[in-house]
Amino acid sequence: MLEQHCIGKTLPKSNRLSFDAVRMLDARINSPCFKVLGVRVNAVQISDVIGQMERWISGRDASHTIAVANVHVVMEAQHDVSFRKALDAADLIVPDGMPLVWHGRLKGFRLRRRVYGPDLAWDFFRETEGRGYTHFFFGSAPGVPEKLAVEMKKRFSNLKVVGTYSPPFRPPTKEEDAQVVEMINRADPDVLWVGLGCPKQERWMYDHQKCLKAPVMVGVGAAFDFFSGRIRQAPAWMREHGLEWLCRLWQEPKRLWHRYLVYNTQFIVYSCLEASGLKRFE
Repeated sequence: MLEQHCIGKTLPKSNRLSFDAVRMLDARINSPCFKVLGVRVNAVQISDVIGQMERWISGRDASHTIAVANVHVVMEAQHDVSFRKALDAADLIVPDGMPLVWHGRLKGFRLRRRVYGPDLAWDFFRETEGRGYTHFFFGSAPGVPEKLAVEMKKRFSNLKVVGTYSPPFRPPTKEEDAQVVEMINRADPDVLWVGLGCPKQERWMYDHQKCLKAPVMVGVGAAFDFFSGRIRQAPAWMREHGLEWLCRLWQEPKRLWHRYLVYNTQFIVYSCLEASGLKRFE
């Protein structure tokens, strides 16, 4: 078990249920939410998320996680119970994909735009640059986190990056995992940005939440690759009209065809079944 070798603050087993209950209650009380195929999505905008992140950093009472949800995330939760458990444990699940924004609007929430992972990171850097927050970039391919740090420091001169790390694609050993946890805790970042992609990043944050001291962990998917220039980002008009997947599919057809062609089709079918009352998702 991870708890046997994690470095950092770990609550006694007797206290973990109350810790989880309080953490989840805090996130849900402060943010209304809606369901998309049974998946909780918090009805928030980027400014709301940044405000909550700053409150968590100020409080430093525990490590909190933010999952950015799109169609892929919602459909992964339909097919994998263990992933659903990890996703449900997130303090905030924000509407990263436009179809989720549309669901929220249909349910009466005034969501002007999506909480797109790369935009969330960029806006947080811009709005809090002078406040002394520290950042750690964890994820993507070798060299990408380091290049990301260089590029972000060019754009935000006061940005404080205290660490970068690209994990191996294979599962780490217990010893390697413990070393990574110790490295991150020694760097003591205010925000740990996790760019492993779905479902890996959500599982990683869930598995490591109790042994990491960083008050905020955010899974931002392909943001590392976009900001470092490794992958070209879709034009803004495509991103804001639910068409980003077309650009991504064109760029990486072999890797992404199943995600977009199969999962997107299933999402449409399931949404129609739910809307017509023929199927319930819990």
